[in-house]
Amino acid sequence: MTIDESPGSRPPRSTARDIERYAALFADRTKVMKSSAMRDIMALTEREDVISMAGGNPDTSTFPPDSYAAVMRTVAADSCARALQYAPTEGTQVIKHCIVEVMRAEGMTVDRDDILVTTGGQQVIDLVCKTLLNPGDVVVAEAPTYPGAVPTFSAYQADVVQVTLDRDGMRTDELATTLDALEREGRRPKFIYTVPNFHNPAGVTMSLERRRELVRIAAARELIVLEDNPYGLLRYEGDQLPTLRSLNDEFVVYASTFSKILSPGVRLGWAVAPAPVLAKMNIGKQASDLCSSSISQYFVGAYFDSGPWEDYVRSLIEIYRRRRDVMLDALAEHFPREASWTHPQGGLFIWATMPSYIDTTDLLARALQEQVAFVPGRAAYVDGRGGSAMRLNFSGVTEDEIREGIRRIGEVVREQVGLYGTLTGARPSAEPAARTAASAAPDRAPRTPAPPDPARLAKVLHLSPKRKAG
Repeated sequence: MTIDESPGSRPPRSTARDIERYAALFADRTKVMKSSAMRDIMALTEREDVISMAGGNPDTSTFPPDSYAAVMRTVAADSCARALQYAPTEGTQVIKHCIVEVMRAEGMTVDRDDILVTTGGQQVIDLVCKTLLNPGDVVVAEAPTYPGAVPTFSAYQADVVQVTLDRDGMRTDELATTLDALEREGRRPKFIYTVPNFHNPAGVTMSLERRRELVRIAAARELIVLEDNPYGLLRYEGDQLPTLRSLNDEFVVYASTFSKILSPGVRLGWAVAPAPVLAKMNIGKQASDLCSSSISQYFVGAYFDSGPWEDYVRSLIEIYRRRRDVMLDALAEHFPREASWTHPQGGLFIWATMPSYIDTTDLLARALQEQVAFVPGRAAYVDGRGGSAMRLNFSGVTEDEIREGIRRIGEVVREQVGLYGTLTGARPSAEPAARTAASAAPDRAPRTPAPPDPARLAKVLHLSPKRKAG
């Protein structure tokens, strides 16, 4: 008897032939389901030797362990039995009180009865799709869009139509043209999906003018807008802008989460929606998980009661602002002048665009050999675009890791630029943007590369990657 044949040994993994035996059992939707690019990379980036800028991770090491212990003691002493029990599907009054506070900080007034507590913000997207979509229905989203939404849209067999994003957010002129074209085809979108504040992955923020125009278009055509706003309180510069829901609550489903301002581990988000939509989402949630974690709801409630929750958010803002600035400086130092990137006013991400001859999916494989990771741009599109772009996260890594990680990516990029020149005879510059600009004008701050052609990929205009001294 060999070791593999010993009693209790684990059977070998399924082969392709074994999987084929089950093929006839799979639902049709499994043929179009996609894996999440971030989750695929997560296993690789759990290695301690990998600098990962691929996740959307907040820095949970900033949450004081003694505060966590004190809050859990409070839950155990005051709410143990309730925290260990099922909760109402729509959520407890304890957590809804906290949500009302957070939304007030975002400039909104909301009734607790209009709130549905969810298992993270991701579940809101899933429930909206479950509630509104039949196979083949149209969803309008930005280009690029949140990579985590793409697998959800695919799972519900949606036909996703993407509208160009630029430095002011979704182009509402293109949105109107797109909706007109769909109407001529007899196709009416079920909803418009947008991340208006500090966009994931592009890092841009929708202007006030476009916010007003978007809700005007939605109201005129009676279309629902799914406003995904997990980052709104993480603003590092500029003035707060009104949410879409505050401009028109009749056609907006608002989604947010505690993941970015407290902890993703509590797995708590929420939706605020018109009553008929919210009722259907509630039924859909009952079928999914009955209720979100009671322990987490009482934990958040006790945490909010323990002191000003805004103090912790302010501490995160200071940490993340510094990390953003470090990454912007590192990009200017290490990326070639052909590259461009956004300058986010808040949130967790920078969107970088490489020369068109570089494929960031292939580049990731090479970068992983250097123990550094990012999300390739194609994960944010449904039609194969984004091949030259990448999403970079600055919140979940230290300042030293940011400097070293960008240096490693920059080396791999310059290697590809050099290889392209060797193969084609072209002479693209592999010099970093800052070094190239500094040599031309040593008495001035580095100048930014030219913005990418508007027809290219993400179509996000380049903003200054280098802060002026002082």
